[in-house]
Amino acid sequence: MQLTTLAAEHGDKPAIIMGASGETLSYRELEARSNQIAHLFRERGLGAGDHIAILLENRLEIFPIVWAAQRSGLLYTPVNWHLSPAEAAYIVDNCEAKLLISSSSLESIAAPAAASASRLTARLVVGERVEGVEHLDSAIADLSREPISDEAEGYYMFYSSGTTGRPKGILPELSGESFGTGLSIDHTMRAAFSFSAATRFLSTGPLYHAAPLAWCIGAVRNGGTAVVMEKFDAEAVLRLIDRHRITHAQFVPTMFVRMLKLADDVRAAYDVSSVQLAIHAAAPCPIEVKERMIEWFGPTLVEFYAGSEGNGFFMIDSPTWLTHKGSVGTALTGVVHICDDEGRELGPHEIGTIWLSDNKRFEYHGDPVKTAAAYNDKGWSTLGDLGHVDQEGFLYLSDRRTDLILSGGVNIYPREIEDALTLHPAVGDVAVIGLPDGEMGQRVHAVIEVAEGSTPGPELAESLIGFCRDRLAHFKAPRSVSFEPVPRLPSGKILKRELMQRFQDASTR
Repeated sequence: MQLTTLAAEHGDKPAIIMGASGETLSYRELEARSNQIAHLFRERGLGAGDHIAILLENRLEIFPIVWAAQRSGLLYTPVNWHLSPAEAAYIVDNCEAKLLISSSSLESIAAPAAASASRLTARLVVGERVEGVEHLDSAIADLSREPISDEAEGYYMFYSSGTTGRPKGILPELSGESFGTGLSIDHTMRAAFSFSAATRFLSTGPLYHAAPLAWCIGAVRNGGTAVVMEKFDAEAVLRLIDRHRITHAQFVPTMFVRMLKLADDVRAAYDVSSVQLAIHAAAPCPIEVKERMIEWFGPTLVEFYAGSEGNGFFMIDSPTWLTHKGSVGTALTGVVHICDDEGRELGPHEIGTIWLSDNKRFEYHGDPVKTAAAYNDKGWSTLGDLGHVDQEGFLYLSDRRTDLILSGGVNIYPREIEDALTLHPAVGDVAVIGLPDGEMGQRVHAVIEVAEGSTPGPELAESLIGFCRDRLAHFKAPRSVSFEPVPRLPSGKILKRELMQRFQDASTR
């Protein structure tokens, strides 16, 4: 729906509420400020199809900027502010941004990014004033609050997480349609997830990731209110659900684990009965974790599997999942094919690479080699995940191909071992990797971040290995354990590239 229409209809109703600070942005304020910023874009020579980069934490100011880009036909890239200055600079330059809008508190990242971005013509800052950098408030102070004359739908261009290498920009195709037509996710949220003007959506993740930002935009497109957490905190989630009577919320499985590990009296102190849908994605959810969440929240969990590439969408609700435990559902868009390494299509319950057909094509920005590698000779595309389907067509994920452990000629899937260990009371977080082994090729190694109150050491390591052997075939159990922090992206994905580098560096030393 057109934001102008929504503002006329909802007026002072909050479009956005920040979870910790309580700051709000009404529909009327969002309309006025995003119009001013859209006029600024045009004034600075940005037309439909041009690109901007946004380097902001989860803060209220991001939403008028995003909506201004969305209604101006721009491509816009929210940049992960947890990256190193060099990594952030790569994205700002690679996306061909002509304008960078950053937070004053992220100046140590923004300044070098701006300095090395070859196409950048201007930079603006929000928050505190930064010497030598134009402030957004000053830039729009005298600009019109009415819509620009040539509104058109823009699109976000996200970068892949970069868990196995440099992030890849996923270049969307601009529709050229008038602003208000909406994006496909906006319509999916209404049709498949029942978003409406009555929706109160809790966004728990960082807005530089696809789902948190896209679903906040979609909540507003459908007339609802998005409550946005500045950062994830397990008890704060329950507090916000209780306070705002949240109807829809979005999670990744590591958030479920942390919520389940709260003390019983803490969990019991908050009313979560308003939640109609607890949506989760981004990483596979251990079966026991999901069972316990359904016991707690009721049959409200809905899981989806999709990539920012937009080449397929799978979904499964709680009642269906309980009869297909471990599945991410059936395809709502795209047709799934499971193939072996030679490209032969496999039958039910045979694990192979997940390929998708009958969908829109995508490309990685400025990288035809990586784009070509994502497609086969039939025109099917893959995200590099492994899995299988059952006789009914339900998809089950195994792991990323790059994470697969080959030990003694046998394929071992780290996710299966991580799932077994994750709810051990001494485990705060876990990652499983394959380390070089002279006899077996690779050996299974578990990296354990111990839970508060637990003591790392040989006794705990033996206990964890035994815990695994009680639940899995013995050859899958870790042969070694180390105790150290597990590097994760805020999306929940484990940075196994970083872990492998740690062990490689230690071996070299």
